[in-house]
Amino acid sequence: MLDKYNRRINYMRISVTDRCNLRCVYCMPEEGIKLIPHKEILSFDEIYEVAKVAVSKGVDKIRITGGEPLVRKNIVSLVRMIASLDGIKDLGMTTNGIYLPKYAQQLADAGLHRVNISLDTLDPEKYKKVTRLGDVNDVFKGIEAAKKAGLLPIKINCVIQKTKMEPDAQAVAEFCGKNDLEVRFIREMDLETGQFWRVQGGDGGECKICNRLRLTSNGKIRPCLFSDLEYDVRKLGAEKAIMLAVGNKPKSGTISMNGKFSNVGG
Repeated sequence: MLDKYNRRINYMRISVTDRCNLRCVYCMPEEGIKLIPHKEILSFDEIYEVAKVAVSKGVDKIRITGGEPLVRKNIVSLVRMIASLDGIKDLGMTTNGIYLPKYAQQLADAGLHRVNISLDTLDPEKYKKVTRLGDVNDVFKGIEAAKKAGLLPIKINCVIQKTKMEPDAQAVAEFCGKNDLEVRFIREMDLETGQFWRVQGGDGGECKICNRLRLTSNGKIRPCLFSDLEYDVRKLGAEKAIMLAVGNKPKSGTISMNGKFSNVGG
């Protein structure tokens, strides 16, 4: 699929839930968020249908996101369903890593190729402060579980304030270098003010080469993270929603007043 700016759209991020076992300060307020009612969350069959149509239109890369995707009940079954689609070259998942000791091997056996794991600091106290609930040692265990299961390459998503030279970011980079992990630095963004930057170590945030669509957990196809444009797969059908999103994908991001990182999937 080509959009009107001649960008090849071949990547879909699929948010399967807005729930999470953490409360990261840059993602949600301490008291949490107003959750999407369960009846509004797409079923696995609905997600599979959207993925199937997307793949038939040229999508060959899918990333499963959340919230935290591993809190979604029977998530391994969904991975198996999506992995069965002919044409997918890259099936990944973004996770905080805490549940990987339980699920990594099951996910690999179901057909998941690789994982991105969030890790902003190695310091246990700072990690707990940033996530409000987490234990960084659980993330380390998750990384090892992903390695053992062969979910490679493992990419580490490290959120920074301004620069990768910040002490915590440098410590994460050193840790990655010693443990055969790829690190990506993601400057903290704000949907409502339109503040976003290119991902250091990746290609996210560079509008002129953006190749992605996003499926929210409640069934909206969004052509841009920093835009309020969205197309409802339940009302329009998967094919029409996808084609409208591609046809109306903006040249660059601006702001989003109705999007949230917790259910758009970042």
